Amino acid sequence: MKKIKEFFHEVKKEVSKVKWPTKKDMVKHTITVVVFIVFFALFFVATDLVIAFIKTLGA
Repeated sequence: MKKIKEFFHEVKKEVSKVKWPTKKDMVKHTITVVVFIVFFALFFVATDLVIAFIKTLGA
């Protein structure tokens, strides 16, 4: 039981050392991720359309 208590005590100490992001940072990083997802989604849709168009030319 003592080891379990010690483990959670150490976990609490380590978590207190974590530098949590600010709200401003979280918003900035979230917007960045969403922009990248939209960019790559559009890129892959465009690539798919181009490949489909090229395939119809050959058929």
